[in-house]
Amino acid sequence: MPANSWKLPPGLNNVGSFQVSGKPYASGSCLAPISGSGRSLVLRFPTVTKWFQIQPHQSEENDELRVAFSENGLHGKGGSNFRIHASSSFTGPLDLKVSELWFMAESNSTACTFDVVAGLTNVQVGSLYTTDRTINGVPEAAGPNWSGSIGVG
Repeated sequence: MPANSWKLPPGLNNVGSFQVSGKPYASGSCLAPISGSGRSLVLRFPTVTKWFQIQPHQSEENDELRVAFSENGLHGKGGSNFRIHASSSFTGPLDLKVSELWFMAESNSTACTFDVVAGLTNVQVGSLYTTDRTINGVPEAAGPNWSGSIGVG
């Protein structure tokens, strides 16, 4: 048996990693491109989050920010995304294990500026990779951050 074979990195179901306070992470003044541009903004965290919070900046426009957990969730069919308006009561933080977030402004004419704050664990992002499979006759694609899973896209 190799010397240090008992040393395993914390994994996705490691309870202790999600009970302690998260390592601070902030990304300010992010700019989500307009929805008609065909582009999006992806924010990849260095490790899996314990929680995250998104705060759109106030503007004179009626801006909404579209948020998803995968590229397909942002652009694909099925509506696996949600919207945040700067004046809404949506405050968070969201207690979710994610490795990336995808953003796009809902407007075809105005980009949306926002901040993201998160608490990070020591769990490596590779823990959230999914594999190709079929569940109850529904095919799910492989990818990072629960990609292909129902509700993620």
